[in-house]
Amino acid sequence: MGRGRAKAKQTKVARELKYFSPNTDLTALERELHGSSYAEPEPVSDSSVGEDEYDEYGKWASGQQ
Repeated sequence: MGRGRAKAKQTKVARELKYFSPNTDLTALERELHGSSYAEPEPVSDSSVGEDEYDEYGKWASGQQ
């Protein structure tokens, strides 16, 4: 196929994609996005990080390791 034919085919496909609007099943989309076992994520508290972890970082940051 020459360049002209390939470009014409690409133009045809692009035009079909631009103007074709299929019916969208929004309820199926919602089910897919939420999943069947959707659970609310638990909040992370700052108290889970111990003070000694900060000390390790301080040593590393200052080059004492």
